[in-house]
Amino acid sequence: MKKLFLVAILALSGIGAFAQNLQLHYDWRRGQEQGAVPAGVFTTTVEMFKPDKYGSTFFFVDMNYGERGVKGVSLAYWEIARSLKFWDGPFAAHVEYNGGQGLGKGFGFPINDAWLFGADYVWNNSNFTKGFTLSAMYKYIQGFGTPSFQLTGVWYMHLMDGKFTFSGFADFWKETKYFSGVQNKLVFLTEPQIWYNINKHLSVGGEVEISKGFVTKNFAAYPTTAIKWNF
Repeated sequence: MKKLFLVAILALSGIGAFAQNLQLHYDWRRGQEQGAVPAGVFTTTVEMFKPDKYGSTFFFVDMNYGERGVKGVSLAYWEIARSLKFWDGPFAAHVEYNGGQGLGKGFGFPINDAWLFGADYVWNNSNFTKGFTLSAMYKYIQGFGTPSFQLTGVWYMHLMDGKFTFSGFADFWKETKYFSGVQNKLVFLTEPQIWYNINKHLSVGGEVEISKGFVTKNFAAYPTTAIKWNF
């Protein structure tokens, strides 16, 4: 899930910034585990951020291709978040929706709708070369009767006069999952990215998806090689 440039563009919301980008990732390990041919799996991500006088809107859409024997889109997932702020200071109200759908050869599965409500805390240094956002949220996952929560941290650092960008997010939430019949209730997911910015539009780099209780019960890591176009 890609919210990796969210805090950087939130930092620009006060000056009317608008940002969009398109990413293409090649996931080396995930395809090998599923016996894909070729061994890797491609993912495309579209991100958009738009501020206004009442806050800002952010969304991304992920699509995976070629998983589980599917020739085409094997997973579609999106998140959309609204930040509401009618005052000065680092805090903002937060509302968010997550959901999607996955496919296998001859079957499909939902990614249950989730609604999140909470607050953001945003910090940036004076020249906006680094910053972070912390979010604490109530989380309702459709189909799960018990209330949940999610804590999210997002960060960015522009290095060497903006030639490199180190960014990422970390999520920690409660969701009951079963792995080989064993119940797991807490999920951790982080996706640090590193980009070399060739110019203001084109970047190359990659990410590592690290999780526990998300794909497997134990820790798992999935590195990618990627290219990004900033519109």
